[in-house]
Amino acid sequence: MYAEYYGLRQEPFSIAPDPRLLFMSEQHREALAHLLYGVQGGGGFVLLTGEIGTGKTTVCRSFLEQVPEHVNLAYIFNPKLTVLELLETVCHEFGVAVTLPAQRAATVKDYLDPFNAFLLRSHAAGRNNVLVIDEAQNLEPEVLEQLRLLTNLETNERKLLQIILIGQPELRAMLARPDLEQLAQRVIARYHLGPLAPAESEQYVRHRLEVCGLQRPLPFDRGALKRIHAASGGVPRRINLLCDRALLGAYANGQGAVTRRVVDRAADEVFPRAGRAATAWRRPALAGVIGLLAGAGLLAAATRVAPTAPTVAALPVRGDPMPPVKQPAATPLRVAAAAPAAPTLLRDEDAAWRELAQGWKLTPPAEGDTCAALAKEGVQCFNKTLSLALIRQLARPGIVTLDAATGRPSYAVLWALNDQTATLRAGGTEQTVTLAALAQRWQGDFGTLWRAPEGYAGRIADGQGGPAVSWVATHLAAIKGAPAPKAPPVLDPALRAEVKSFQLAQGLPPDGRPGPLTYMQLNRVSGVDEPRLRTEP
Repeated sequence: MYAEYYGLRQEPFSIAPDPRLLFMSEQHREALAHLLYGVQGGGGFVLLTGEIGTGKTTVCRSFLEQVPEHVNLAYIFNPKLTVLELLETVCHEFGVAVTLPAQRAATVKDYLDPFNAFLLRSHAAGRNNVLVIDEAQNLEPEVLEQLRLLTNLETNERKLLQIILIGQPELRAMLARPDLEQLAQRVIARYHLGPLAPAESEQYVRHRLEVCGLQRPLPFDRGALKRIHAASGGVPRRINLLCDRALLGAYANGQGAVTRRVVDRAADEVFPRAGRAATAWRRPALAGVIGLLAGAGLLAAATRVAPTAPTVAALPVRGDPMPPVKQPAATPLRVAAAAPAAPTLLRDEDAAWRELAQGWKLTPPAEGDTCAALAKEGVQCFNKTLSLALIRQLARPGIVTLDAATGRPSYAVLWALNDQTATLRAGGTEQTVTLAALAQRWQGDFGTLWRAPEGYAGRIADGQGGPAVSWVATHLAAIKGAPAPKAPPVLDPALRAEVKSFQLAQGLPPDGRPGPLTYMQLNRVSGVDEPRLRTEP
């Protein structure tokens, strides 16, 4: 209902899990790493717990999307079962055929024998078997004990079944009981998801809005963002409920920005306190807003700033006496107080690459192909159309191409980015503009630099090895705290699964193949010294 009003493609705060809106905080990445550790084999239990709405399902869905090809996986989401029902469900999920006797009731052994035979066949074929049980706090103690007995199935070298338990905090309390001590001793990894920190709550809100198409400043002011975290407790599901209701309320009353007062009223509705009636939004205002949507004035309220600021159209372009394409007068530009009087843009793309290279403390040639020269030093140029959300995730300065649709593009280096403004450098000058002004002239074209590993030669094919593949495998292992590969690695299904896991955790397109974006984030996580995008101008 309010999406078009705020310049969005879709409503961003639906509580239905949508992989396109996936936000992985540091906690979620660590939780995912624990689950992925579970598919490496070795048997025992992996435990993931968290309060309702903290993102256990999000992590689980991410995990299920990147299970390696050599893993047989069974998933049980309704564990309110008896022991026999559990064994029947496990066999069914793994595709194990069970022949039950007609002359008597089924027993545990009727299911265990064929299941054990299946595990042995899988082991001989080089496959791992992982059982995931969601909402595991609903398991009865005798069922948990049977699960423990399933992990007894083993060969001389290893156990044949890994079990991942996902549940609410009560699950931790259950495993602390004396009668379940043997199971607790078999938990090889455990992680508890807590709520988001205040800064993460803000990142979560911004991420979902930008993925849904937001190109203007956040519709939530600072006070509103602080109140969202306080009222939701940093729980993602509660943030979704609150933000959705707050945006609807602001829209219903014709407000371009969500204030703390709007959030407080929304919180009264979605989280009513005992003995206190919720405050309803004025429905007549909603009807009036719907009638006004056809007018341009209402939509402009979402991006209104000081009318005295110069417009982005006033920016001169270096080396080009012709004025830039005229932009609507309502597109404002806020200039930093200490900014030069006459900020410029660049007409020559190569000049923009030279300016970016200087920010890397590199010495590019005064003329000629800058990218070709930098490649000889192991620094690569990268160009792609990216969203603001992904640019924030990469956190590195880069070149923005302005006015591309006019056929007369200009260029600047994006050096700082926050939730309201962007700081651009060009020709030795610096200027801070609102995101609304930037969006008028920028269509997402972004170029940046990155350090390539030794032996990098472009796209890596399946089965290919070499120094670049070894670099990727070694860095992925170091991130997980695992030893480097002993044998020279190749891009096989197992390594592709690890690459995909890393990509997903970093908010990158998860194709399982190392590419420039993956190398950039591996460099960042590994602490490689590269320039970082400032979050404050």
